Amino acid sequence: MKIFTYVDNSNLFIEGRRLSAINKRIDGVCNIYEAINLKIFDNDWYMDYGRLHEFLCGTEKSEIGGTRLWGSPPPKDTFWDYVKSKGFDVQTYERSKGKEKKVDTAIAYQIGKDSGKIIDKENDIIVIAAGDKDYMPCIDDLTNDGFRVHVAFWGHAAREVQEAATKFINLDPHQDYLSAFWCRPQ
Repeated sequence: MKIFTYVDNSNLFIEGRRLSAINKRIDGVCNIYEAINLKIFDNDWYMDYGRLHEFLCGTEKSEIGGTRLWGSPPPKDTFWDYVKSKGFDVQTYERSKGKEKKVDTAIAYQIGKDSGKIIDKENDIIVIAAGDKDYMPCIDDLTNDGFRVHVAFWGHAAREVQEAATKFINLDPHQDYLSAFWCRPQ
């Protein structure tokens, strides 16, 4: 058995900041809908990418089929070298007019390509770390074809995504573990 992991970094990171804002009651926000509507984030929250890699992929290198992470960094951002050092194969795209473009499509395309070439649907697991509905066609096609698709995301992932996955892994109870050391309680 091998695990093939695909991470939509912006989706995971931004929504992690929303959840952290709720947990810290920043500006009195107490639920995800308030945080979304009021655009409230915990800008001091950061992901620990080593722990994320371990959580999603396990620690047995022989069981890791591939671990990819996509995002749209600012130009010359050294953060992505750090993420690579934690075990991810990083794919980046430039922003267009300040917005991330191409990432969801690139992830779905890569999953489709890998599922046709290197993923064994009888034994392997596909892990998608994203929670928006843009991934529904990909998830539906894979599960209908007999692939095991686990979606790992915060609890407020789109209901359709949670229901379409073979297994949904709610990251909410693991946020402290997935938080970078500089924002963990002392």
